[in-house]
Amino acid sequence: MVSRARTGWSFLPMEGVRWAFPCAAWRPSRAEWLLAARAVQPEEKDRIGQFVFSRDAKAAMVGRLMMRKLIAEKLTIPWNNIHLKRTSKGKPVLVNDSFNIHPDFNFNISHQGDYAVLAAEPKLQVGIDIMKTTLPGRSSIPEFFRIMNRQFTEREWKTIKAFEDEWTQLDTFYRHWALKESFLKAIGVGIGFKLQRIEFNISPLHLEVGKVYRETNMLLDGEEEEWTFEESRLDEYHHIAVALKKPDGLRPQNSQVFSQDHPELNMSQFTFLTFEDLVASVIPLTPEDPSYWDNFCSKQEEPLRNSRSLR
Repeated sequence: MVSRARTGWSFLPMEGVRWAFPCAAWRPSRAEWLLAARAVQPEEKDRIGQFVFSRDAKAAMVGRLMMRKLIAEKLTIPWNNIHLKRTSKGKPVLVNDSFNIHPDFNFNISHQGDYAVLAAEPKLQVGIDIMKTTLPGRSSIPEFFRIMNRQFTEREWKTIKAFEDEWTQLDTFYRHWALKESFLKAIGVGIGFKLQRIEFNISPLHLEVGKVYRETNMLLDGEEEEWTFEESRLDEYHHIAVALKKPDGLRPQNSQVFSQDHPELNMSQFTFLTFEDLVASVIPLTPEDPSYWDNFCSKQEEPLRNSRSLR
């Protein structure tokens, strides 16, 4: 949720935004990392600097830059006049004394696996989640499912385990997980919500890379809810789910598949950003801090884990 300006800055009409940034592939130079540090609020810079692994620091930094880029370019608020804070549930919001809260504009970010992603809507409640299909660290897939049993309903587990090979079962598990997290993020709740209260009927069973689907539906406490769920795959391993509150409680006339073959319908494809895209509108907030680069260079990329493969 963000704010409308009381000053001369204008709020321009805006369509839905879907952005993705390849965090894992980004190897920031000294100049890039120091510029990024100057482009976020000091408390966020400090928080990012405390991450143990550079993988997590990069993802968190990209998430903050994505939000500020969105606000600067889509709401036309100068970068150095943007002040973000977190709600008690950790959801980012824009707050300034000189702004009124604009109730119709929502944005949400997620970072996991190799990407950070953002979804924004001018008139819809929105939540986004990305999940990478990876093998459990130390347990088998059946043991992992046993541990996670209470997170899904019997019907969802039946769908997951209907596939013959374990990799597809695991992939479908993470698809369900992304859907559930997207809904929880959209409504702004965290730990404590019983995930078995929500049940997804996924459709189609297989998702192609590069297409956006809106056919999956959700039950909450056994009742169908008036939400739309956009599903897509950035690549073979990464599922994205975007939860959207349906306007006026109405269901779309037809379930459609949006693909690159139909650009007139393709309003929800993800645009891949470069670092240059992220900082195109930057007005630095703080002086350069060379020690921040030294801190980043001292970090290990990610925790070591036993490598296992089914493929």
